[in-house]
Amino acid sequence: MWRSSFSIHRKAVENVSNKHYYTKNSDLDHNRKTWNFELRGASIKFISDAGVFSKTTVDFGSRLLIESFEASNPSGKMLDVGCGYGPIGLAFAKSYPEAQVDMIDVNDRALELSAENAANNGLANVRVFESSVYAGVTDRDYTDIISNPPIRAGKKIVHEILTGSFERLETGGSLWIVIQKKQGGPSAAAKMEEVFGNVGVVAKDKGYFIYRSMKEV
Repeated sequence: MWRSSFSIHRKAVENVSNKHYYTKNSDLDHNRKTWNFELRGASIKFISDAGVFSKTTVDFGSRLLIESFEASNPSGKMLDVGCGYGPIGLAFAKSYPEAQVDMIDVNDRALELSAENAANNGLANVRVFESSVYAGVTDRDYTDIISNPPIRAGKKIVHEILTGSFERLETGGSLWIVIQKKQGGPSAAAKMEEVFGNVGVVAKDKGYFIYRSMKEV
């Protein structure tokens, strides 16, 4: 059984502006909010702040992904790419206490909030660290990689998340993505098919699609 205290590991990232939730956002004024939200049958306490995605509630796409997800290995190793303040990764850390859940983002404030939220919910099976896409990720043995990708960062970044996942998954591991049809869903599905040789629709609701690809070889 894996256990370790969460920590923030600082890693080099590209120099970006701080105007969007998918950039560093280290110098914004604060507007902290605290609230609880039920995910996978458990109540999780969140603190959010200005400069992070969907700061007043867990967005519908993330909720659909969280509720649709089934771990490839309940005691495996998961990676939440673009974790924000932590709803996806923390929901899985709570739901799968034997798993290790790594959570990455480029946004400094999001990382601080994810670490704080992990501590407030007593989740020790979490690591939070800085990474621009996979630049700071060295492990190659994830059983699941999960992302609600930053659509506003552009198609190039979204497709980097899809393509870069393959080499970081172990054989039998899966990539899980939530994306709206009108915001590039068909393109993302085509890219996943190209990279993995397979893609399936796990769930769809209100224009959001949950796509899954498995690394078979």
